[in-house]
Amino acid sequence: MNRVDRLRAPTPYETDFAQWSAEQSALLREGRLTELDRENLAEEIESLGRSDRRDIRSRMRVLIAHLLKWEFQPGHRCHSWQSSISEQRVWIEGIIKDSPSLRRYPTQIFTQAYKDALPVAIRETGLRESQFPSEPPFTAKQTLDGQFWPGGPLSMGDFLRD
Repeated sequence: MNRVDRLRAPTPYETDFAQWSAEQSALLREGRLTELDRENLAEEIESLGRSDRRDIRSRMRVLIAHLLKWEFQPGHRCHSWQSSISEQRVWIEGIIKDSPSLRRYPTQIFTQAYKDALPVAIRETGLRESQFPSEPPFTAKQTLDGQFWPGGPLSMGDFLRD
């Protein structure tokens, strides 16, 4: 939609989000700033930044849980764990590349992400909580480093067949 029909009433935000979005973008492109739904538009723009933060937070939890499984169950290592670890790292790196202001965010949330990932690792490994350290056994920087694998370098002998 390139142009907004001047004769038609604008679509309310609550009625049809997709249509409202198209109309708002057309108004912006046409420079019709006084007709914009400024409050809802501002809220949507703010939510984009929150979405990136939520995505990093979620991916950090998954990444840390898999790194814990990797470290504390070396006999169960498999290609799917390796793939998940690598995928989370790539996604987080991509978000940060698109939004460089979030570069420090993984470090800022690392302690909480570890606390959130710990119950997941406990549940998925079947190990007792006491078998995991209360403090992270690796750093935020190591967590995001594609060369870091707890327990030493990778070798083909590290894997079970998937």
